[in-house]
Amino acid sequence: MRVGRGSQTAIVGAAAVVVAFAGYGAATATGQAAIAAGLTAAPRSEQRIQTMERKLAHMQTRVATIRKTAEQHATRLEQRQALLAAALTGVGDEKKLALATLKIDPTGDRLAAFALAPFGKVERRQAMLADVALDQLQARYQHATQEIRERGLRPERLVKGRKQAVVGAMGGPLIPAASAEATADLNADAQFRSLFMTWKKLDTLEQGVISIPSVQPVQHLSFTSNFGVRSDPFRGTAAMHAGVDIPGPTGTPIYATADGVVNHAGRQGGYGNMIEINHGKGIATRYGHLSKIIISDNARVRRGQIIGLMGSTGRSTGPHLHYEVRIDGAAVNPVPFLTTADYLLAAQDRSVSQIPVSTGGPAAQDALEH
Repeated sequence: MRVGRGSQTAIVGAAAVVVAFAGYGAATATGQAAIAAGLTAAPRSEQRIQTMERKLAHMQTRVATIRKTAEQHATRLEQRQALLAAALTGVGDEKKLALATLKIDPTGDRLAAFALAPFGKVERRQAMLADVALDQLQARYQHATQEIRERGLRPERLVKGRKQAVVGAMGGPLIPAASAEATADLNADAQFRSLFMTWKKLDTLEQGVISIPSVQPVQHLSFTSNFGVRSDPFRGTAAMHAGVDIPGPTGTPIYATADGVVNHAGRQGGYGNMIEINHGKGIATRYGHLSKIIISDNARVRRGQIIGLMGSTGRSTGPHLHYEVRIDGAAVNPVPFLTTADYLLAAQDRSVSQIPVSTGGPAAQDALEH
């Protein structure tokens, strides 16, 4: 649905002008007829003309006011339409969308009210769409938070980050009291304000989700060793395995599982050639036993970018990838972050036993230290 602001405003302006000039034309014709008939003295007719000119000026002012009101009305409807579109697509400019929360105040001028009446149908339709869009946004937010919790994370972490609140601390960006953003906050329409705030909350959450590892580090996923306590392949004693082992041929491409910045790219004890990526929000991933590292420290990487090649360096019995996910420095089970269709197929297919088993990883103490 599009408002057609230009055409709406033109129609409103033309209608008001016709009303104004029709009144003036009738009055002028009456005055001129009276003068021609000799029924009215010339000085009095000049007074009438002056009076009618003042009325005309007043009507022109009203027309200008109606035109301006119509333009503002159409602009607000377009802004609301943009907010409705953003609610469905997730794409929009926050500052511009905030303006959609301003109230559309009814005018007390009867002529203006008549001229703006066609907008009423659009407003009512937008109000109905706003209810539907709000329901959809709330459902998406609940689904997103559920997905995040299933991976052992708190949604608040992604929205607020890791900074701790300080009692008495104050601050924030400077927003002038007379600015459009401040006006939107003070004069917000309740329905569209609720829609905007829900969209903003979901957008903030989805921006944080980019820090969650969510793609496979290799193209074909299978496991030879899971997360948790296992029999160490070198000592035969129980030891903690801080990640999962994913087998494959030497040289298999390894991909970053989320956007981030490289904390370390080089030799690291039992990991052999290892890459650690900081994804923000306290989340990091590690990729061990690589045959080749093709990124450097402090490099910024994107989700799905090739960062190295599979190998068997460090404490390893054969070519494989040792993959870890860490939250606030502690290793967590990476499997929930790898629950893709490929993973489900691999979990159901017991063909893992047909692949030459390659395991390894840093010793338990090495993993704890790093």
